Amino acid sequence: MHVSFSTVIEILGIIAFTVSGAFSAMQKRLDVFGVFILGFVTAIGGGTLRDLLIGNTPVSWLRDVSTPLIILATTVVTILFKKRVKNFKVTLVLFDALGLGLFAIIGIQKGLDAHLGTGACIALGTITGCFGGVLRDMLLNHIPVLFHKELYAIPCITGGVCYVLLLPLIEKQLAESISVVLICSFRLLSVRHNWRLPRV
Repeated sequence: MHVSFSTVIEILGIIAFTVSGAFSAMQKRLDVFGVFILGFVTAIGGGTLRDLLIGNTPVSWLRDVSTPLIILATTVVTILFKKRVKNFKVTLVLFDALGLGLFAIIGIQKGLDAHLGTGACIALGTITGCFGGVLRDMLLNHIPVLFHKELYAIPCITGGVCYVLLLPLIEKQLAESISVVLICSFRLLSVRHNWRLPRV
C-alpha cells in the first residue's frame, strides 16, 4: 500500500506530540489514565480544531481508527521507556518542537487542499501546531507556553511562510522537509537562548 509523504509527516507528528503529552503528565506524576489522556489530547487537539474550522467533520481521528491506535501504542512505549530517560525536560522540549514543526506543515497543507488563502493557510498551520500544546498546558494547570514563554507560534508562522514560498520553486516533499526542520530548529534555538517577545 502506498503511503504519501504527508501521511508519514502526520504520523510522526502524532507520535511526537503523544510523547510530549505523556512526558508532561509523568512529570506531574499523574496516574496511567492521566498519562493516556494527556498524550491523546496533545496529539489530536490541534488537528481537531483545524478540522472544525475548515468543516472537515467528523474530525479526522474519529474517521481513522489508526490515529487512536498510534496514540495508544506510543503512550505505552513512552511509559515503558520512562526509566531510560534521564532528562524529562530536554526530552519534552525535543518532542514538542518536532510535533510543532510536523503538525504546522500538515495544517498548512490541509488549508491549501481546502483552497484557502495563503494567510489563512499559515494561520491554520499555526493553530494545528500550537493548540495541542495549549490544551496540554491548560489541563496541567499551566499558563500555556504559547502565551508567556519562549517563542512558540512565531516558528510556525516563519516555517509556514517559508513553505508557501518554496512550494512553487521546489518539489513538495523537499519544501515540507525544509520547513519542518526550520520550525523545529527555530523552536529549539528559542528555548536554548531564551528568545521571547516583549512583555507588555
